[in-house]
Amino acid sequence: MQTDKSLAVNSFDHITLIVDDLEATRKFYVDFLGMKESPRPDFDFPGAWFQIGSVQIHVTCSSELAGQAGWGDRQVKSISRGHHFAFTVDNFDDAMNAIHSLGLKIGDGPKSRPDGAKQVYIYDPDGHLVEICSSGG
Repeated sequence: MQTDKSLAVNSFDHITLIVDDLEATRKFYVDFLGMKESPRPDFDFPGAWFQIGSVQIHVTCSSELAGQAGWGDRQVKSISRGHHFAFTVDNFDDAMNAIHSLGLKIGDGPKSRPDGAKQVYIYDPDGHLVEICSSGG
């Protein structure tokens, strides 16, 4: 889409994920990934906000209004090209050890990108695909 007037957005604010089990989601994003739970306005529906740096993940519990949790089967043949979001880690080997010790489901990898960075794709409790990657080669 091309337009003569840009909104000139100045930062990325958040993504929203629909989840079934708020506590399992909290354990994944806070206890495993190390995000911080941040204050959330007093909405009239259940959810939580998690933050890393200046970016937040807003989670909303599945409901008739919010829809089903997860992304569902989207017939993706190469998951690294499908819907996902990514986090960088300082020590990829330590991350892999933690992934294995917790028995998290790996969707793809570990493998190296053409620039030498390592990456692995894992699933959160509701099937959202999360890439964990090293910061470079």
